[in-house]
Amino acid sequence: MGAINFTGRVLKNLFSKPVTTKYPFEPHVFKERTRGHVENDMDVCVLCGLCQMKCPTGAITVDKKEQTWEIRPFSCIQCRSCVDQCPKKSLSMAQEYQEPGSEKLTKTFPLSDAQKERLAEQARIAAEKAAAAKAAAEAKKKAEAEIKSE
Repeated sequence: MGAINFTGRVLKNLFSKPVTTKYPFEPHVFKERTRGHVENDMDVCVLCGLCQMKCPTGAITVDKKEQTWEIRPFSCIQCRSCVDQCPKKSLSMAQEYQEPGSEKLTKTFPLSDAQKERLAEQARIAAEKAAAAKAAAEAKKKAEAEIKSE
């Protein structure tokens, strides 16, 4: 009975097309939900640090002083929690895996010049608003003090 099953399997495999792809000759097609490596669009990133806090392995480092975003691909487990928590949606998961190379130790992404200018402008506007609010509060205190003194 075993010989009949074996012969049937051999004939089936002999006349059917291969299940695997011929990799070097045909490019590999990744499925849509494949989790590859994490990518960051530094033109959108505001270095808030939420991705660093949510990373279970500590593979992401955000340095606000140096204005850089780093990831250690060997530590990353492709869980996607950093991508889901990013408020600006600057993080994404690539569908392909990372190519071999020496940059696997740590990948550093510096903040782009355009984003640095945008963040500086936002900081300037916030400082102006804070100064205006402080001046309004002082004016209100002065007005209240004048009313009490009369």
